[in-house]
Amino acid sequence: MSKKILLISRQAPYGKSTAREAIDIALAASVYDQDIGILFMDDGVFQLLKNQQSNQIDQKNIASILPALALYGIENIYAHQESLNARAIRADELILDNLQLLNNKDVGSLLNQQDHLLSF
Repeated sequence: MSKKILLISRQAPYGKSTAREAIDIALAASVYDQDIGILFMDDGVFQLLKNQQSNQIDQKNIASILPALALYGIENIYAHQESLNARAIRADELILDNLQLLNNKDVGSLLNQQDHLLSF
């Protein structure tokens, strides 16, 4: 029986390993046939930006990994609309086309539907 697990990624993509760890955990959990979702909110929405120049700080580009999530069966990918708005990020600047944009009410509903929440 699979469990609904939502990873909430709130950290900027670089400076700490937290953002990368959230993605790694999502990929690992997907191997065990769990119903995995990822919600990007707060500074976590910066992970979704196209054209990240992480090579200038000797880091792997997190955004380049995100399109592979679907290959692992992770199709429930969400972005918090208010977080995008607060950072003046438009939908056409994001690397993923299959994102579901959620407002505050939608996020609350999504959280209530989960068996487990993991916040990074």
